[in-house]
Formats: sequence, C-alpha cells, structure tokens
Amino acid sequence: MTKVAFFDVDEKEQTTLSRVFGKEEAYELSFYRKSLDTQTADGAKDAEGIGIFIQSRITQDVLGLLPRLKTIATMSTGFDHIDMDTCNARNITVCNVPSYGDNTVAEYAFGLIIALARKLKPTFERVGRGIFSRAGLMGTDIRGKTLGLIGTGRIGAHMARLGWAFGMKVIAYDLRPDNALSKEFGVTFTNLEDVLQQADVISLHVPYLPSTHHLINAERLRRVKPTALLLNTSRGKVVDTKAVSTALREGRLGGAALDTFEGEEVWIEEEFLKRDELAAIPLREAMESFSIMRSESAILTPHNAFNTREAMDRILITTAENLKAYFSGNPQNVTH
Repeated sequence: MTKVAFFDVDEKEQTTLSRVFGKEEAYELSFYRKSLDTQTADGAKDAEGIGIFIQSRITQDVLGLLPRLKTIATMSTGFDHIDMDTCNARNITVCNVPSYGDNTVAEYAFGLIIALARKLKPTFERVGRGIFSRAGLMGTDIRGKTLGLIGTGRIGAHMARLGWAFGMKVIAYDLRPDNALSKEFGVTFTNLEDVLQQADVISLHVPYLPSTHHLINAERLRRVKPTALLLNTSRGKVVDTKAVSTALREGRLGGAALDTFEGEEVWIEEEFLKRDELAAIPLREAMESFSIMRSESAILTPHNAFNTREAMDRILITTAENLKAYFSGNPQNVTH
C-alpha cells in the first residue's frame, strides 16, 4: 500500500482530497494541519508521496528525514520552497499545479488597483469610525492610465485582458513576449526599465528565482513615477520591502498593494502558529512590512489572492490527480 501524507490541510481540504482518491485501497492517506518541517517530518517518514503548500519549506534537512520519498506534489504553481537540487539528486519527482487561478489571482490584483486608485482603505477606516467626510478621499480614474505588467504568463495575460477591458493602455515586460496578447489586447512589449518609467500601475506576475530576487529594489523604484501604484501578488522576495517602505515614506511612490511580502509568515496567524521558531531575518522583514501597513497609501493582505472556493478545489483536485498519475506510471505537471 502506497503511503501519502498531506500537510497544511484543514478538515474541508482533507475531505476533498479523500474524495478524489475515493475508496482506492492502493493508498494510505494521512493528514496534518501543520506545515512539514524537521519537527513534523516524522509523520511522513514512511511516505512515498507528500502533498504540501508553500508554507512547508522542503530543505535538504527535511528531505533527509524522508528516506522513502519518491514524489512531492506542491499545492501551488511556484516551487521555490523546495530544494530542487536535492530532489534531482535523489530522483524525487516534483509536480505542481500550473493553472488553478489565472482569473482568481488577476481579479484580486485588479481589485487592489481599484482599492488604491479610489482610496478605499482610508475610506473604509474613516466610515468605520463613524466619519463620513469626503475630505482627502479624492481618487483617480483607471481608464486611460498605463498598466505595466512584469510577467505575462497565465495570470499576467488575464491582467492584460482586464486592463484592456477597463480602457487602460497595457505595456509589458516578459522574456517571451506573447504576440497573441499584442494582437488581441494591444499589449506593447518593451524592456523592464521602460515599463517602470512609463506605467501608472505596475503589477508583478513572475516566479521567485535567483534572477527575480528583489527585482523591484531601491534603484528601480527611483525610476517610477511618484504617482505610480505598485502591486505584488507573485512572491514576497521579488520586492525589496524596505525599499518600498522608504519610497512611500519619502513620497516617491503613489501607493502599494502587497498580497505577498517579505516577513509575511510573522503576520499571517495561520503560518505563525505552525512554526516553532522564526529566524531574525523574517522578523526584521516583518517590521518593514509593519511600517508599510501603517500608510494610508498601502494595502497589505495575507497572501489571499488565490483563496476562493473554486480555486482551492482546483488546487486540491489537481494535486491528488498528480499523485495518482505518478504512482500509476504516468507523471503529469512535472517541474523542470
């Protein structure tokens, strides 16, 4: 019987995963609410397959505690939380969920654009205190503005469609320009520096890689318009949190909406409670994000862009199917 362990799953998610596996006697499933790390790895010591979310950091040390492991199914598109070198050395197959929320994340990101442009954060906070004055709440139109996309994969492409529908001019930077987007939605592909200098709204849709670490940093933020809005729904470390905090404080950035940010694991209660300890670096990063959170021109949300009922079902179903496909000898959605 093949043993498969899932981590970071609540009761509803466990029910969905169990339903996909059905009554197949070939599998023995186990479920854990906590993330997988060196402290919780004992639950998967005999597992040949594991299912994890991005909160589980699959390091060389963790993998060393899983001697029978053959495959990892990450319940995410990105896989920067997994030590791929060690997996490759041990012939551990890693599968992801390449498409679960193209529209889901893009809709959320566009909602953040509207929230920043129309000053919804201070509006809601003011009304919550019983103050209905409009003083200082004048926003700006989105129509006619330039949307700058950094990354035009599945989510970025959907953002291009939404920008076009709202009457925005869409420009983009991508290592592989999508001619179909240019033809259908008038997207102009250019270099990164032009996007930063020309865009009224900058939206990030790239994976986290060594080449994208702090892609938005202090130097690049000095090139953007002082009225520009910055959005990140990709990975926290793509943006230098300290640089954004400084730019907002000095009035060199019109606004920022970060659904994912450095040090987020400190502030997101579910993640904090799953960890026995936190290193000094995440704590320091969290203090930078705290200073951003206090700004009326900034919105922080708890890595929530993916979080709809429909998207979560797609994630869980694809993850279960990835594991079943691997053990049936036909791996799918394998990362490279």
